[in-house]
Amino acid sequence: MTAKPFKILGIQQIAIGCENKDRLKTLWVDMLGFEYKSTFVSERENVDEDICAIGIGVHEIEVDLMQPVDIEKKPAVHQTPLNHIGLWVDDLPKAVDWLTANGLRFAPGGIRKGAAGYDITFVHPKGNEEFPISGEGVLIELVQAPPEVIAGLGS
Repeated sequence: MTAKPFKILGIQQIAIGCENKDRLKTLWVDMLGFEYKSTFVSERENVDEDICAIGIGVHEIEVDLMQPVDIEKKPAVHQTPLNHIGLWVDDLPKAVDWLTANGLRFAPGGIRKGAAGYDITFVHPKGNEEFPISGEGVLIELVQAPPEVIAGLGS
């Protein structure tokens, strides 16, 4: 393996799914005090999510409370309660190139804008013959960190 041309800076988000996100909102917002920030709906990704957060500035961690737009369609964001974990990356394109070259399997869709407006991509939870390295059952979102996060967490 060659030297990594990128750095994982920290946890950007945790995504939690269920059939009705209102139950999650009662716990995370009403009882635990996370701040509700916005709602994101994507028919393509079959997700209706409330974006919540705790912390300030570069130490803010997003918690996405998700339910499917259509319970019969895929992806089924509610079927794994801890849906995915998001990691800040200082250089997403370089990370994807290097990780792919070293056998990591990515989910379909490539790099694209995510719910919070940052470029994202997903590490596939299962490997295959061509790309044997995976999240081993966990979906991992790699998120392009904005300059202020890179400056705050990069050292």
